[in-house]
Formats: sequence, C-alpha cells, structure tokens
Amino acid sequence: MIRPRLVVMLKEPRAGRVKTRLGRDIGMTTAAWWFRHQARSLLRRLDDPRWQMVLAVSPDREGLTSRVWPGHLGRIAQGRGDLGARMAGVFRRLAPGPVAIIGADIPGIERDHIQRAFAALGAHDATFGPATDGGYWLIGMAGRRAMPAGFLKRVRWSSPHALSDTIATLGPLTCSLGDCLPDVDEARDLARAPRLAARGN
Repeated sequence: MIRPRLVVMLKEPRAGRVKTRLGRDIGMTTAAWWFRHQARSLLRRLDDPRWQMVLAVSPDREGLTSRVWPGHLGRIAQGRGDLGARMAGVFRRLAPGPVAIIGADIPGIERDHIQRAFAALGAHDATFGPATDGGYWLIGMAGRRAMPAGFLKRVRWSSPHALSDTIATLGPLTCSLGDCLPDVDEARDLARAPRLAARGN
C-alpha cells in the first residue's frame, strides 16, 4: 500500500520573492521573515508518520540545496509555468497513490485537517480545502484515474474564482470539499490568524 504524500509548496524566503502582497502592507523584509517562520512552524506541526511529507521548492536549483528547510524531508523542484502547471506536474511525478498539495502560508492547518483530506480521497477522485477568499489551501488527488487534459488550466489564480475554476477542470472526476481555512495575503489577514500574529511562531 502506497503511503499518502503531503506536498508543501515553498519558495525561498527572500524579500521581494515571497508574500509580495503582504509585503506591500508590512514591508518585504518583514513579510519574508513571517513566511519563513510560518513555514517552519507548519512543517514541524504536520510531520507525521501517517504520510510522507515532500517539499516542492522554488527556485528549482536554489531550493533543492537550501539550508532553510529541514534536511530530512524529501524535495522536488516545482518546475516552470503558472501555479496550475506546477501543481499538475507534481501530481504527475508522484503518481500513483494519494497526493495532497498545500501552500505554506495557511496558519491554521493541523494534522487533523490533513487526515480528513486523505480520508476523503477514499471515496472521491479529488478533494479541496477551501479558503475564505474563494481559493483553496489544499488540493488532493486519489491517483486512481487519469487527470483530464485540461486539469488546472485556465484557472483565475489569486481571485475569488480559483476554487470554482479548478473544479471545472476536473471533468468527470468526483470531488469533495473539506475544512475552510483563512490564508494570509494582506496585513489585515494577520489579525485573523492569531496563532502567528505573535513573533516566533
């Protein structure tokens, strides 16, 4: 039996490279600092023997050798293209078997959220963790059926339509919706994420 894979999408936490919308509010250096500590906290919290955690890193070459992220976790390069192309590439490389992809900027993700997502893939081809802004913090694929040709194409990323657009690319595949969590894109979002509003978490 293939152990489920949990993929965390990560960028190197350099000022001006990550969380640029947040950076416009609080400064690019502070935003990069926030992302680095948020991501490290998330990786510690979600490391679990029930699944294999894999880091999908960017930029490809720098991320594969970075010392910022835990060395015991496997890494793959995100590759080129928009977010949809990169995520579709991850699913194809890690097939077969259940794979879930999350971002590293969702403060509220806990192990129970991940376990419920993998459980949902027992009865569905895909599952999503909706975000409060119309996007999603998790996309999971059971890996039992081939992905449609248009999978993750023509999605309006960073918009209120991201989740509905993505579901439309599934074609005949079945899907479920899981826990809804807020992400952090702007300074006002930090106030809704008290877990990480304090420095050091």
